[in-house]
Amino acid sequence: MRSALFNARNKKWQREYFEKATIAVIGEGEITYTGRELRQDDETVWLQLIHLACELPLGELVEFTAYSFIKSLRWNNSAKSYKRLRDSLERMQATALTVYSKRIGEGVSLSMIPFFAWRQGRNGPPLPMYQVRIAPELIELFSGVRYTLVGWQQRLALPDGLATWLHGYYASHKEPYPIKLETIREGAGLTVKRKDHLKEQTEIALEALKRVGFLKSWKIEGDLVYVERAR
Repeated sequence: MRSALFNARNKKWQREYFEKATIAVIGEGEITYTGRELRQDDETVWLQLIHLACELPLGELVEFTAYSFIKSLRWNNSAKSYKRLRDSLERMQATALTVYSKRIGEGVSLSMIPFFAWRQGRNGPPLPMYQVRIAPELIELFSGVRYTLVGWQQRLALPDGLATWLHGYYASHKEPYPIKLETIREGAGLTVKRKDHLKEQTEIALEALKRVGFLKSWKIEGDLVYVERAR
């Protein structure tokens, strides 16, 4: 939630391929990443996977119908949505993610999704149930009270991009403190160059957060962004 692993870049742009790229992190910790660029729609898929996996033993297969998964994300029931889901899961499967954290006391290098099956054989029919296994080592990053509680219905009501990234970022703070526009640019992995464009995008995203009831108020003074979360 405080990194650019799932960035907020324009969804119309072609995704890049990263090779041992250093991912921006706000605060302590380091992340390096190899794989196709991940964005906010991938994070939404990832969070739903975590939700499904939380009731299962560590490392057990997560099984679901593609229809139920798409419905849970409020995506249209169309061939395009089914392909979008598969593409997202395959992107997270074909990753090499290295996370360094003082809390876990070591560096962990792994694929986010070591196993994903959706059809029988290379050209066979779709499976009745998709099967996904999340890297067990990643569970430590979500254990105990060290995870961020995300208002799921609020997130789904927001457009994928800077609004969802800011929603997750501010959800990771009980009392959000002022943050620089430049920090938002880096943390969200944005490529916008002009400061006035960055400010405009941030204003639009903050107003969306207020509209869904996540923020009570917000303001930008100089280079600093101030927000007050709704209770």
